[in-house]
Amino acid sequence: MTTVRIPQARKRRNVVAHLFLGLLVVYFLVPLWFLIVASTKDAHGLFAGSAGALWFDKTFAFFGNLGGLFTYSDGIYLRWMGNSLLYAVSGGLGATVLAILAGYGFAKYRFRGRNLSFAILLGSVMVPLTALVIPTFVLLSGLGLTDTIWAVILPSLLNPFGVYLMRVYAADAVPDELLDAARVDGAGEFRTFFQVALPLMRPAVVTVLLLSIVGTWNNYFLPLAMLSNTNLFPITVGIGLWEGIASSNNGGGGQSLWSLIIIGSLLSIVPLVIAFLSLQKYWQGGLAIGSLK
Repeated sequence: MTTVRIPQARKRRNVVAHLFLGLLVVYFLVPLWFLIVASTKDAHGLFAGSAGALWFDKTFAFFGNLGGLFTYSDGIYLRWMGNSLLYAVSGGLGATVLAILAGYGFAKYRFRGRNLSFAILLGSVMVPLTALVIPTFVLLSGLGLTDTIWAVILPSLLNPFGVYLMRVYAADAVPDELLDAARVDGAGEFRTFFQVALPLMRPAVVTVLLLSIVGTWNNYFLPLAMLSNTNLFPITVGIGLWEGIASSNNGGGGQSLWSLIIIGSLLSIVPLVIAFLSLQKYWQGGLAIGSLK
């Protein structure tokens, strides 16, 4: 039996690479750990606790903070959470459907102005979304849609990066030979798309769906500019409102509000974690690529 010896230089590179990855893991997990630890502290533990910011205090106030969160201001946090779910699901699903149709059309159909349209699409990917908020506000204000749920949902339906991703993926993952074979067998364009192309595009569909949902859920500037009714706020704007109140009234009840802000921030990431864990099994693609070669 022969043994393979790994050169010392390669071993050192592996050690350095693992150390770097370990530092990255710590860098990303420390804020989450702080959020979990801080959510178990009361106002006194947050600002005058002896255990430190990254460790638990003697008083375990998680459930008390949770109860205060759900009852504060007549339970408006639950309304904000419901608004975020509505905006994220509606905007995410709508943006995904449009991205699938547009990306598939760009990839598999030849039409006049296709290259120009796709070039404009690529250019729009480079435009920051925050730069479009004010023009979008002016447009929706003229239509009388500001301070409504449509002011958040309609702009969220546009996802140029999702269209680009679907176009690139569909071009490689959906062989033209499969589409031609389906057409020869008598399948129409809609049946060919839904029964042949769409199953092969499933990994990209799930990716675009998650990116769209996360982007809409975390969106702050758009609903901040579009909405003035606190009952329509998503969770991002609502927590931002509480943060402003707590900062301006830090000595008169603002400290206790910080406890609600922290545990509210922790709960706001739970739906995203559930979405990632429940959809990760669909991230397996490329199984049909090369099946005809």
